[in-house]
Amino acid sequence: MSNLQELKEFYGGKNVLVTGHTGFKGSWLCRILTELGAQVTGYALEPAAEQRLFGLAGLEGRIRSVTGDVRDLAHLNRIFMETQPEIVFHLAAQPIVRASYEEPVYTYETNVMGTVHVLECVRQCPSVQSFLNVTTDKVYKNTERDYGYRETDPLDGYDPYSNSKSCSELATHSYARSFFADGRCAVSTARAGNVIGGGDFSRDRIIPDCIRAASEGRTIIVRNPRSVRPYQHVLEPLGVYLLIAMRQHEDRAYAGYYNVGPDDADCVTTGQLADMFCRAWGDGASWVDRSDGGPHEANFLKLNCDKVKDVFGWQPRLHVEEAVAWTVAWTKEWLAGADMAAVMDEQIRRFFG
Repeated sequence: MSNLQELKEFYGGKNVLVTGHTGFKGSWLCRILTELGAQVTGYALEPAAEQRLFGLAGLEGRIRSVTGDVRDLAHLNRIFMETQPEIVFHLAAQPIVRASYEEPVYTYETNVMGTVHVLECVRQCPSVQSFLNVTTDKVYKNTERDYGYRETDPLDGYDPYSNSKSCSELATHSYARSFFADGRCAVSTARAGNVIGGGDFSRDRIIPDCIRAASEGRTIIVRNPRSVRPYQHVLEPLGVYLLIAMRQHEDRAYAGYYNVGPDDADCVTTGQLADMFCRAWGDGASWVDRSDGGPHEANFLKLNCDKVKDVFGWQPRLHVEEAVAWTVAWTKEWLAGADMAAVMDEQIRRFFG
């Protein structure tokens, strides 16, 4: 993993475009990029009510924030041509499994055609030299085996969200072969596991649900306590995204498809994660098992991350219990009215060194 100084030397002064910059991952990524000295343009919808992190991160006025929809190709292309980015991170998505059952057409429009539109803008914008499409561990055909999926395993997500991200991967692979085989732009995808961290206020995610209940003195309701997931702190995959985009910019041979997840010891059940949260939170926090009979979600899912470790010499820095502790610490600072941009900067410095 690169340290902050190495990243500053590369990203300082570079034009970087981030789609989905007002979301959870996008806000953390933009905060890091501004600290690295990059010239950042963000492109996203107006933040939803639960997307408060962008404001808390102090990014207003520090980056060019453009309100737009990745389904609008003409507008997106105009922003590319105005910005002339050298590096593009594509994070814009409808990211919630349950919401994809409620709005499958919107999910596919955003996650599939939105990706195609971004790729088309990259194709038409000669300044772009490095492109990273951020997808998910859920792109794989999940057989519910005790097996870490590898980049060579078949893609076939089950639910509309997971399947739409599988399609996003395939579209990226096609564009890479069809239009960027000449090396003009390096293209990669990163398939990340479940992320946790300060500032995620999303619905239907376990840690935000825990925070809402605990901060209100309620018992936490856990829908699927025996489901196994690869949980990691948000800074883990963001560090890898920055590393991939940097390395493939310097050498196109690094372009490819990478899993980004924790070691096997940090693939835990949702119930174990809730236990960790309750210990970190204190104040008598507790949870109960209460399935609500909702739509299908995978029971077992983990990744094999040997490729990203071998290619980049990467290793995870935080174990899952540390990731939970960092998340709780951030949240309690927020509840106490702290300067959250400063809190984020401190966690970024601690993580990257």
